[in-house]
Amino acid sequence: MPTTLTLKNIPDDLYIQLKRSAETHRRSLNSEAIVCLESVLTPGLMAPSERLARAQALRSTLGAHEFLAEDIDALKQQGRP
Repeated sequence: MPTTLTLKNIPDDLYIQLKRSAETHRRSLNSEAIVCLESVLTPGLMAPSERLARAQALRSTLGAHEFLAEDIDALKQQGRP
């Protein structure tokens, strides 16, 4: 049986982020909060489509810069002997 949870004193910026995320994923605020909790508490159970959506969202924040394989390899080697 599902349980009801009431959250109080949510910081405004966190609420805005959750609301935007819900809109992006076309979910209700409640559903988005559940998905966020599930992803933190049971990260191995994330659906492949959700992983892809998150990767695409992250990639969109990088702008027009394209990372080439050799760039990534060079960054991995930085600071290594």
